[in-house]
Amino acid sequence: MQDQISLFGMHDANIKYIKKRLNVNVKLIDEHLLISGDEECVDKAKRVIEELLSRAKSQNINKVFIDLVIDLIDQDDLDSLADFTQTIAINAKGKPISAKTLGQAKYISAIKKNSIVFGVGPAGTGKTYLAVALAAVAFKNKQVDKIILTRPAVEAGEKLGFLPGDLGAKVDPYLRPLFDALQEMFGLDTYAKLLERGAIEIAPLAYMRGRTLSNAFIILDEAQNTTKEQMKMFLTRMGEGSKIVVTGDVTQIDLPNKEVSGLVHATHILKDIDNISIIHLSSKDVVRSELVQAIVDAYSNSER
Repeated sequence: MQDQISLFGMHDANIKYIKKRLNVNVKLIDEHLLISGDEECVDKAKRVIEELLSRAKSQNINKVFIDLVIDLIDQDDLDSLADFTQTIAINAKGKPISAKTLGQAKYISAIKKNSIVFGVGPAGTGKTYLAVALAAVAFKNKQVDKIILTRPAVEAGEKLGFLPGDLGAKVDPYLRPLFDALQEMFGLDTYAKLLERGAIEIAPLAYMRGRTLSNAFIILDEAQNTTKEQMKMFLTRMGEGSKIVVTGDVTQIDLPNKEVSGLVHATHILKDIDNISIIHLSSKDVVRSELVQAIVDAYSNSER
């Protein structure tokens, strides 16, 4: 009975979502679920509900997880569900971190298997957060000696020159999301110590020029705002024993004069090179909130 309560969710939200997604009717009669509708839809709904019930004790059943199960059934790849729900990291507060969508799972797998990965998709898909989590794990397991996070300091409507302070203070707003993600993974005290001794480095992209970055996990965030020249400069900094993750949203390019984005250019010319993976995330992978997912879809439809 408890499994059925988890399946139905608060105010029957889960079961209502299943009914809407799969175009079936579901009723609870004497502790038995009665599914009705088109035969094909009923068969699919039965498979989905059976899978959800089998995982109700160990898994939080919500709309994101329901979508993941439905997607895997559509791809006849339900056996892979266990891989997608594996914990990839545990943050400083003891919270386990795992993929919440099929796209996120593919992104995590690509980072583990390749030396360079491009994660391209809208806000809220976990591109940067998951990359930072995997960087923290690699550092803790001594697979790398250093974590380097960088962003291009491109003005998205704001003017850097009018911000107070020196260069460090001016670029801090651009780098703040990276600070926050690392602090969540390591804890404030450990993060501060690692930053002080140089094991963690967070800097504007311009600071990467002329360097060779070896034995490091390097993340370039907001890469849609790099030029072609900046992207080439960054990728060619890679040294022995390093891994690079490049993240960005090609719908939010803030480059002046409609200059070609280095992220767009790189994903076109590097897509067929071994040990480089390009993962495209979509609104289906937005886990920030359902409202954010709806906003992303609305803007995508408008731009089409």
